[in-house]
Amino acid sequence: MNWVDHDGRVTAYRETQSAASGPTALYVHGSGATHRVWGRQYAPSGPTHPAVALDLSGHGESDDIDADAGTATLDAYADDVVAVGRETDADVLVGNSLGGAVAQWVALERDWTPEAVVLLGTGPELPVFEGLQEWLANDWDRAVKFLHERDRLFHDTDHDAISRSREQMEAVGQAVTRRDFMTCHGFDVQHRLGEINVPVLAVCGEHDKLTPRAYHETLAHEVSDGEVSFVPDAAHLAMVEQHETFNDILREFIEDTA
Repeated sequence: MNWVDHDGRVTAYRETQSAASGPTALYVHGSGATHRVWGRQYAPSGPTHPAVALDLSGHGESDDIDADAGTATLDAYADDVVAVGRETDADVLVGNSLGGAVAQWVALERDWTPEAVVLLGTGPELPVFEGLQEWLANDWDRAVKFLHERDRLFHDTDHDAISRSREQMEAVGQAVTRRDFMTCHGFDVQHRLGEINVPVLAVCGEHDKLTPRAYHETLAHEVSDGEVSFVPDAAHLAMVEQHETFNDILREFIEDTA
């Protein structure tokens, strides 16, 4: 792991094949996850190298923040991304779910701008089901179980990555995961998408009930240079569940734009 100091804290990130000559992709995980969710992307067989994946504040090996859910947390996570992006000269920003919200916020609110943005399993707003809000606060086990049921994080409930996903979420913990989801719940930039002036690819797992097809179609249609793609036989974590298909989609987009 590598670390960058910024804004009074340390953000951890993994960089692979730093000497490679392709565009550098920077991967941003979603709620209750860590950089490890992108293991199939920063692996040698991934779509582009160098590849960088960070732990947002309070996740994995990164320092935590003292911030309420909402804009304060979104700002802090955006600062994490910008610090790592500048440190690694990243070209393409790839965000999943909450990470996609952070990527949009960076594009709208920060003076560091990538050459292209990929938004997987996310949208211009990310409302959270009222029952999940309650379980995240008061019934953690039920929240984790709900998220790992069919067509939420995964389409295939027998996928061998489910146990690792649950372990990561348990390690991140209830407080930070709830902060993540409630930050998503307050996120809404749908009236600002026209301000994003870099190429955007919205990618959706075809069975994703957490962030459905319409979210991604809105992203692709409302930004100035957008397109949309769908991953068969996958739900919210398409980059894990159907990594080869996702990597091919990402590789083609990066080759065309970066």
